[in-house]
Amino acid sequence: MSAAGRPFGGERSVILDEVVRLVFHTVLVLAVYLLFAGHNQPGGGFIGGLVAGAALVLRYVAAGQRDADIRGGHEVLLGVGLLVAGGTGVAALLAGDQLFESWTFSEEIPVIGTVKFTAALPFDIGVFLVIVGLVVAVLDSLGREADPDAVDLVELDGVDEVGRGSAR
Repeated sequence: MSAAGRPFGGERSVILDEVVRLVFHTVLVLAVYLLFAGHNQPGGGFIGGLVAGAALVLRYVAAGQRDADIRGGHEVLLGVGLLVAGGTGVAALLAGDQLFESWTFSEEIPVIGTVKFTAALPFDIGVFLVIVGLVVAVLDSLGREADPDAVDLVELDGVDEVGRGSAR
């Protein structure tokens, strides 16, 4: 990685920086739209997570890890996403239904009107968080400098302990 923290080194492209600056938030809004538009059908969380991940990759390629602010936090996204997605199925069991059985919630809200969603929405939100967490984990690992003190996990003949090999 270069000193500027960019994955491919070299000078920053002003055109790429400006295009990503203009497009990044629009792509995130599209991702949230896809998440909610697909909540009555399978796949809204997955495709929404992929689109949000693509926005993060664009920002990473244009600015690098330091400037794109893509560091850590993926453990929380993955954990909360798995908890929400799995909790959706377990909630149906606790209610006496089958695992992942669908239900519908509908409520009249004074200013907004009728709000309706199904059990697929919290599940899709969990999937969305897992996909975004995986993309952040990959980008975080790509931007991490190699640790010179890390143990090399190369398989050797006659290894009796980690880091120690028997002489042959």
